[in-house]
Order: sequence, then structure tokens, then C-alpha cells
Amino acid sequence: MWLLTFAQMIPAKTVQEVIEATRIEDVVGEFVTLRRRGINLLGLCPFHGEKTPSFNVNPSKNIFKCFGCGKAGDAITFLREHESMTFDDAIRWLARKNNIEIKEVERTPQQMLEQQLVDSLFIINDFGAKHFSDQLFETDEGKSVALAYFQLRGLREDTIRRFGLGYAPEHRDLLLQRAKKEGYSLDLLKQTGLCNQDANRDFFRARVMFSIHNLSGKVAAFAGRTMSKEKTIPKYINSPETPIYVKNKILYGLFQAKNAIRKQDDCILVEGYMDVISLAQAGIENVVASSGTSLTEGQLQLIKRNTENLTILYDGDGAGIKAALRGLDLALEQDLNVRIALLPDGHDPDSYVQEKGAEEMLSFIDKNKKDFILFKTNLLLEETKGDPIKKAGLIKDIVGSISRIPDPIKRSVYLKECAALLNVDEGALVTETNKNITGSLKKSSDKEARSGGAASDSGWDGSPNPEIPVEDPAFKVPQRPSGSGAAKGIVQERDIIRILILFGGHLLPEGVTVGQYILTDIEDSLSSFDEAIYGRIAQECHQLLAAGGNFDANYFIRHEAADVRNLAIDLMTAPWEYSTNWEDKVGLPLQNQPKPDLNFEADMRYAVDMFKFNKLRKMCDIVNPARIKQAMESNDYELLTYYLSVQMKIKEALTLIAKKRNIVVIPT
Repeated sequence: MWLLTFAQMIPAKTVQEVIEATRIEDVVGEFVTLRRRGINLLGLCPFHGEKTPSFNVNPSKNIFKCFGCGKAGDAITFLREHESMTFDDAIRWLARKNNIEIKEVERTPQQMLEQQLVDSLFIINDFGAKHFSDQLFETDEGKSVALAYFQLRGLREDTIRRFGLGYAPEHRDLLLQRAKKEGYSLDLLKQTGLCNQDANRDFFRARVMFSIHNLSGKVAAFAGRTMSKEKTIPKYINSPETPIYVKNKILYGLFQAKNAIRKQDDCILVEGYMDVISLAQAGIENVVASSGTSLTEGQLQLIKRNTENLTILYDGDGAGIKAALRGLDLALEQDLNVRIALLPDGHDPDSYVQEKGAEEMLSFIDKNKKDFILFKTNLLLEETKGDPIKKAGLIKDIVGSISRIPDPIKRSVYLKECAALLNVDEGALVTETNKNITGSLKKSSDKEARSGGAASDSGWDGSPNPEIPVEDPAFKVPQRPSGSGAAKGIVQERDIIRILILFGGHLLPEGVTVGQYILTDIEDSLSSFDEAIYGRIAQECHQLLAAGGNFDANYFIRHEAADVRNLAIDLMTAPWEYSTNWEDKVGLPLQNQPKPDLNFEADMRYAVDMFKFNKLRKMCDIVNPARIKQAMESNDYELLTYYLSVQMKIKEALTLIAKKRNIVVIPT
């Protein structure tokens, strides 16, 4: 079977070239809307649902880090996690983006197996898309039936090809026979839903076909629309969910629309595939569809990552209004600015733009879009005229929706306007809203308690941060060891590892690197780290240097051990950054120290001193008064002399460091 013939791998030299050419902000920016905040970029995390941005992209270090869920890494990690790519696929994607030619060499059997699974599903779908396209454009039946249908709906050939439309003829197993002939796996065909589970007939027959793309443009699934007017036949059927297609996390047309959405800072949401395609053909490209389903949290998060503004464009009949109201509360929870425009009766977006044109469509949307909360209030108010009981229910409904809005200022504005519309006391609405919010918080707290608690939203565990100038001459932040019983000195061990990872390859005035200086100075303590992972990293660095090798931050970001990779990213990122406002806007630069990233020498010397200070304090605990007393009482003067000598040397060393670092040592 030819799916197993990808026996190629990318040479290490090419991989390095691709990595060096890659800018993480350009990669992440393909999938997440990023806004500048100081030297970094901020956006909504694509790996978990959030309303307040905590996804941080650091262009200078070429890494990303979410301080909400903890996901972190470089551009390759992002593509592997977000797009389910293999390492090699990520490199190929980046190579294409950077116009780098790849000449591959032989791949090992193990590497072939690792890549096959996800790739195979996409390959099967590519085969399906080509089959449906060929049936549309290259067969008499396809041209006379399906192509004529699309043309009757006003679509041009370039539009049809851009959106991957096609045709599945009324043949029992046409696709299956072609797949068998070309050597495709029947199991994979069944998994993607292109044939039935008995593998004896095609799933899509006598339908025009719509390809559903993921964010990177790969075909993730299909939808088939019948051209029959028979009411017993479902109008649409879709591919089943697979590892590459989760329906509630995909919006139809988003791949084609994402750049326009970001540029115009607005997303127009419609119901159907043809609505998206017709509007895009007319030049209104910032359009996506929920494909006839209620909006889900995952779909709304996709929108929020590209814009905070959502315009819902639905039919003006009762069904369109109900569809528009579905998912309202979820949209409000995502803190989206939601507006609705209902088309005149008898029109959907497809028919309206075909008849009136793009300019009039845009003008109609602009003139008729209404704030969603106020639209819902006016709509329901019409239904409750003269019925106080229904009106009370309406008030609770509206307040329930307003309670979902995270922004307190926005909530306050809505409450004021709704109070006027409903002719009720604003204070009563505020009280009811606060009750709803309190109840939601309690439910959330109870849920967390049942599941064993939640991680901190900040993602910070008190680790030292090289970017915050708090203590002169080195940069420290208040430190909190992880775990209630953390041993003394663990924060200093972490600080040593932080500096090794961030600055280990930097050259010092002495002519040695930071890594050489640190590891030579603390060589005797390499086997006595209290935290295992810190000790592993320190010893690995020592072995690399001893073998004539070297290391830098990228070495650890792409380390084979996941815990080392994650630790490296944690140490390289922080939810704060050094502010340049004093210097750039006020003209007051730092007076007594360089900027954080330039102060690695002082940072290193301070960290080494504090590491040694804590190791010496630990030795004091070993040579303690109780042992000295025991030696005296047993008249073991040789041991007593040894203890006193060691104690004196430890205290002398402690005194030197304490004096140098202005540390007050309490006598014991």
C-alpha cells in the first residue's frame, strides 16, 4: 500500500536552517490574533478556552507560553500541538513558508510508523476531494448535473475550485473501486466516512460535495447536499468525527476567511455553506458558517482568536430568529461584541447577495445590525405585552444573558439600557445579576473542589525571573518553592539552572562562558542537588562541556525529555516584562544597572553566591551543636577537633558571602 512509502526524512542541516529562518510570531499569527504588548505579543490561547488573553509570544526568544494552561514551546511545538502535525510535517510547513527547499533522505521504519497515522487520514481525504472534483469537472454527468447546479447558483469555476466543491454520482461504489485500484486502505476509508463500515458502498452518493478545511487548509471532512426534492432524503449528510475532524471545533470557511476577519476586525456568521461561498465570491470574505448547528464554545473561541466582533447574518423568518438566539449566552461568555442583522423575509445571505450585490449587502448589514442583547430584549418584549407573568420570565431570561458577560462595565451599560426598555428598576436588575454571578461562581468552585482543584491562572510558580529588576545588583523576584515541604535552597538551584539555560553560552570577561564558570565553581555540589530535575540538567551540562560540546536555550527547548523542555520554557518566560516607558517616554533610563537581558554577569555571580550560601547552611545543619556536644561527652577529641575545624571553615565562607551580599546571618 503506497501510504507506507514515505520512507524519507529531513537532513539535520536542513532542519536547523528552517528553525533559524522561522519567526514564531509569523507562525502563530497564522492561527491566533496577536496584539503587541511591550516587546511581546499577546492573544487568546488556542489550546484552552479563555476570555482574557494569557497566550504570550516572545519574538526575541522565538517561543510561546500560555500562562493559563501552561502550554509552551517553539514554532515546531505549536504546529505539532495545534495542527496535529508530526515533527517532519512541521518542518516541511515551515520550509514552505520560508521558501527553503528540502531534499529528504531515507527514513527509519519507526519514523515511518510515527508519521503514518495522522498523515494517512489527511491523504485519504485528499484522495476523496480529488475524486469528487474529477467527477464534477471531468465527467459528462458531473458537468451536466452538478456543475450546472453550481452555475445555476451563481458560482464561478474559480470559486468552485477555491472552496473544493465536487460531485458524488449515484453509483454504489465508484469511489471504493477507485480507492482499491489505487491502493488505499479500506480501514482508513471507513474511518474517514468515505464508505460504509462494511466497505461495500460509498457513503456519499447523488450529492454535490463541500470540502471542509481545517485552519491550515487541509481537508478534514466533507458535507454532501442532495439535489433531490424528495423530503424523505436528508438535505445534508456529513463525515463522522475523526481525530482530524471535531465538528464543534471547526467553522466552515474559516481557512479562507481568517485573514479578512483579522484585517476587518469583524466576523460575519451565516448558517450555510452556500452563504459563505456566495458572499466570498462577491468580495465579502470575512464570513464563516456554523453549518446549521448551534454555535459551540469551541467555534466561538476560534472566532475570538481572530476578532472580538461578531455579526450574525441570518434569515428574517422565525427559524432564522431562533437560530440567531441559539448560542447567545455562550458568545457573551466569550466576551464577544455580538450584533445581529436579519435579512428581509424570503432571503438568505446567498440569495440576497446574488440579487443585490456586495455593496448593497454591506450597506444593509451596516444599517440593520443591532446589538444582540437589546435585540433580544425588544423581540421578547413584543411577545409579553399585557402579561406580567411572562414579562417577569422575560426579565429573568435577559438578566441571565447579561450575567454571562465577563466585563463589569459592559454589564452595567446593558443593565441600564434594559431597565429603561423594560420599565423596571435598575437596582432590581443589578441585584438579580449579582445573584446569578454568585451562583455561577459557587458552582464553578464546587466543581473545582470535586475535581481536586485547578491550576493557577497566572502559570507562575514563584520561580526567579531574569526580566524583572527587583534586587540590585541581580534581578530577583519573591520566591516560593513549589510544594509545601520544599527543601531549603531549591529556589537557588532553580536559579542556577535558569541562568545555565538562558545564558550558558554567553562569554564572560574572564574568557570563559557562563556555563563553564558556574559548573566549575559548583562542581563539587553537582551530585547534591535537592531537586532531581535540576541536578539532571546541571550534570548534563557538565558532561556536554567536558566532551567539548556546548548548549544554549534552543538545546533545552528541543530536548528529548518533555520535563526538561517544559522547564526550559517556564524559566524563559514570565507574565511580566521589563517596561521601557521610563526611558522611551520620560527619558529616565536605569541608573545603576543594565537592562535585564544584558545583566547576566551580575545575575550569574549573585546566583552562584546564593547557591553556595545555601549549601553551606545545609552543611551547618550536619555539623550541628548536638554532634559537637556528643563528641565532647564521649571524649572523642579527634572527632571534636574535626567538627570544630569544619564548622569554622563553613562560618568563614558564610561570612564572606554574607558580607559581599549584605546578608544578616543569625548566630546559632
